[in-house]
Amino acid sequence: MGLSRGGAATQAPCYGGDKSDPKDDAMTDDVTKDSNGNILADGDSVTLIKDLKVKGSGGVTLKRGTLVKNIRLTGDTDEIEANVDKVRGLVLRTEFVRKA
Repeated sequence: MGLSRGGAATQAPCYGGDKSDPKDDAMTDDVTKDSNGNILADGDSVTLIKDLKVKGSGGVTLKRGTLVKNIRLTGDTDEIEANVDKVRGLVLRTEFVRKA
């Protein structure tokens, strides 16, 4: 900060901002929900609502109504990780499951 002609130090203008905390908005968006809007958590069980062809598994199809136990949440709110009898390390889209 430099001195102005009057000898007083100049100060950068201070602008009042929005008082809301951006962290509060982020917390509401980080919730993983199933196709019906129910909140999912680690360890929940879900049921498939549609037949799903699993890519890279040699033609395995998971049938509608299959129960998937002990899911894990990922960093993406639209995806969950799970293990099924036929496929390990499966990533499922939450739009195709409902909470059991």
